[in-house]
Amino acid sequence: MKTWLITGCSTGFGAAIAEAALARGDKVMLTARSIETLAPLAERYPPTARRAAVDVADPESVAAAIMATEDAFGGIDVFVNNAGYGVIGAVEEVSADEYRRMFETNVFGLIEATRLALPALRKSGGVLVNLSSNAGIWTRSGFGLYGATKAGVELISEALAQEVAPMGIRVLIVEPGAFRTDFLGRSMTRAANRLAIYDGTAGQMRDFSETVSGNQPGDPVKGAAIILQAIDDADAPLRLPLGPDAHRNIRSKLDSVAADMAAWADRTTTTDFADQASAD
Repeated sequence: MKTWLITGCSTGFGAAIAEAALARGDKVMLTARSIETLAPLAERYPPTARRAAVDVADPESVAAAIMATEDAFGGIDVFVNNAGYGVIGAVEEVSADEYRRMFETNVFGLIEATRLALPALRKSGGVLVNLSSNAGIWTRSGFGLYGATKAGVELISEALAQEVAPMGIRVLIVEPGAFRTDFLGRSMTRAANRLAIYDGTAGQMRDFSETVSGNQPGDPVKGAAIILQAIDDADAPLRLPLGPDAHRNIRSKLDSVAADMAAWADRTTTTDFADQASAD
């Protein structure tokens, strides 16, 4: 039996992970900005579910939820940074207010929540799960700024995994593709400013995201089950791409990077001082 604290449990992957954990008998602190949205799930598992109001942009609310989890259940074995949202729009279209709020939630909120959770995870030798996206490695027109937040999650998590491994803490980076959650609906906003010059690029992505919402191929229940398997398996990989589309997209990006490196390698590897032996 494990004890969890999950941010953003009202819908989507947060709700799916929480329900999967509760269904197998684990203890879960459910969190969301509005605690009322958690009532249906909490009421189905009254002995093992608790609720706390958390806005990840407010570190005090995260600290209070961590304390409440330790008081109620005696510790935390799994901390899941799931809360987040996105903004679609060309880089030029997205206003400072729109992208800064997204970075505050997806990046800075995750950093602060992680810093607050690590002391509890050191006690348990637990697992830190960071919900990234395949867009954190591979992105496209209209998703540049959202992808930048998830790229930040990727690199923060990669370094963190090395830092905390000697303490017995594991890090898991989850990289979902298109799953049938409300991410493209309630959790995805469109930049208020729309410029006609981007109608053929970012504008097409705005329109496409509206038509695909609710029709994504991925099943979040199946995705959550795999996440639980990775949490339980001490030999699970650092990165967990979820869905065949995530695998295709990430492989495409890696192939593109390899091709770019090879294209000018005869020039870009000749930059050392003449008296330095090449590292290659």
